[in-house]
Amino acid sequence: MKKYLLSCIMLLSILSAGAQNNGDIVKVGDTMPAFTIVSDDGTQLRSSSLKGKVVLVNFFATWCPPCQKELAEIQSTLWPKYKDNDKFKLLVIGREHSDSELAKYNEKKGFTFPLYPDKNRAVYGAFATSLIPRSYLIGKNGKVIAATSGYTEEEFAGLMKEIEDALK
Repeated sequence: MKKYLLSCIMLLSILSAGAQNNGDIVKVGDTMPAFTIVSDDGTQLRSSSLKGKVVLVNFFATWCPPCQKELAEIQSTLWPKYKDNDKFKLLVIGREHSDSELAKYNEKKGFTFPLYPDKNRAVYGAFATSLIPRSYLIGKNGKVIAATSGYTEEEFAGLMKEIEDALK
């Protein structure tokens, strides 16, 4: 009976650990993966060009309600504070969206920060397997210092503090 009970406890532990994964490929402490964002016109933004900067990589989709809340917070709080800081780069990436789709979306929403396409999940797939919104804060040394999935006001406030600390 003890062996059976012990086996059940071990199985439940394994299953709950897998359920807590949240689709992360990249975790805090990992080096930011190499990626290239390719726009519809062929222009490219390579992750290697971001060395030495604090980078916030945010993944969203236009149809995602929590993403809308987070993007509104980026527009009202984060972007005004950091848009002119040359040591900071914001990458708001539309998962499975093209430049033209993002342009239409931005026309409707009126965001003043840039939106980047990820039509085939090439960039997203380097970071995660599931769940949006999702953000990764990368320090000047290229290491992930914070990772979030979903959106809450408290978590966003914590992310703002992490950005401030990373820029010091």
